[in-house]
Amino acid sequence: MDEHVQHLRMTLEVLKKYSLLAKHSKCRFATTKVSYLGHLISVECVRTDLYKLAAMVNWPFPKTLKSLRGFLRLTGYYKRFIKGYGSIATLLTQLLKKNQFFQNEEAKEAFQNLKRAVTQPPVLALPNFPLPFCNRV
Repeated sequence: MDEHVQHLRMTLEVLKKYSLLAKHSKCRFATTKVSYLGHLISVECVRTDLYKLAAMVNWPFPKTLKSLRGFLRLTGYYKRFIKGYGSIATLLTQLLKKNQFFQNEEAKEAFQNLKRAVTQPPVLALPNFPLPFCNRV
């Protein structure tokens, strides 16, 4: 806690020095986890925010092109965490082409597969700073 207070003091001094403002309602101090840009960051790990996952799970099968675009935008935010996202979303992405949007069993299956893949993202571990970092090329 002492280290946290010290870092907080340094941060606030920098804000004051450069006449920067912080919105009080968006600030959290001395917490063990914080929701940030669609991720839940805690002492143990970084994972996707459960509220975002719920929105994806509850998304109904798109009946319009606009709805399909919205779903792909929402899931696309997490695509770097989903192994094989591109191949899973290929059929749905092809439906975005002019005069290609249609509903069939194959499209419904691709939609369900993408929902399933997005709800099982990996948990990202925070780095262990005492251990050396290695650069794999």
